[in-house]
Amino acid sequence: MKNFLTRAVTGVLFVFIILTCFLRPQAMVMIFALVTGLTIWEFTGLVNQREDVTVNRFICTVAGVYLFFAIAGFCTELTGSAVFIPYLLTLVYLFVSGLYARNENPINDWAYSMLSQMYIALPFSCLSVLAFRAAPGELPAYNMLLPVSIFVFLWMNDTGAYCTGSLIGRHKLFPRISPAKSWEGSVGGGIIVVFFALLMSWIDESHALESLGVPAAETGLSQLEWIGLGVVVAVFGTWGDLVESLMKRTLGVKDSGNILPGHGGMLDRFDSSLMAIPAAVVYIYTLTVV
Repeated sequence: MKNFLTRAVTGVLFVFIILTCFLRPQAMVMIFALVTGLTIWEFTGLVNQREDVTVNRFICTVAGVYLFFAIAGFCTELTGSAVFIPYLLTLVYLFVSGLYARNENPINDWAYSMLSQMYIALPFSCLSVLAFRAAPGELPAYNMLLPVSIFVFLWMNDTGAYCTGSLIGRHKLFPRISPAKSWEGSVGGGIIVVFFALLMSWIDESHALESLGVPAAETGLSQLEWIGLGVVVAVFGTWGDLVESLMKRTLGVKDSGNILPGHGGMLDRFDSSLMAIPAAVVYIYTLTVV
C-alpha cells in the first residue's frame, strides 16, 4: 500500500510538472534542460558500470545540456548557427581525449559518449523544434500544443495498452525483450491515442487554449494530420520503450535509476519520448514539404 501511494504521488507530481512547464516557454526550456542533464548523467553512470567503459560523465552531461540550449536559442532566433561551434568542439574533445586515456577499449568510450548525445540530448532538444515554429518571413511563435500532445499521446498509449493488454492480451508483441507487451494492448493504446488526437485537433481549431490566455499559435494541422501524428507517436513511443528495455537487459539492470520514487529513473520515465519526439519532428516537417 505504501509503495502504491508513493508511486501515485510521484506520478501525479511528474505529470503536473511536465504539463505546467509548457505554459511558459522559459519554464519549458529550463525544465527540459534539467531533464536532459539528469538523464545523460544517469545513462553515463549506467554504462560506466561496465568493466570496459569509462565515459566522461561531466563533459557528456554539459555537452548535452548545451546542445539543448543551443537548439532552443537557434529555433527562437536568439542566436545564430555559430552557437553550435562550441558543441562541435566538445565532441572533438571527447574523441581526442580518448587518445590519452589509455583505456583498453576506447571505442566503447567513444560509442557510449556519442550515444548519450544522439539517444538523449538530440531528442530532447527537438522539443524546441516543435514548440517554436515560424511561417515564412515571420518570427518564431511559441506553441505549447505540439510538444504537450507528444506526452499526452504517450501517456494515453501506455494507459490504453496496459488496460487492453491486461484484459484481452494474448499475442506477445516482442517476447524476447518485453514479455508483458501484447499486440492487443498496442492496438488498444493506438485507438485511445486516436481519440485524443481528435481532441487535440478540436483544441487547435477552436483556439481553446488561447481563450484561456495560454500561448498556443495555430499548428495548421488538419484533423487527419493530427490523427497521423498520434499514430506516429504511438508506434515510435512503443519502439522507444522497447529500446530502453533492451538496453537495460544488456546492462543487467531492472531500473535505470531511483530518482523518481516508485517509478525508477529518468530513462524509465522518458524512454518512449526519446524516439517519439524526433519521429514527430520528421512527420511535421514532412507534411510541410509534401
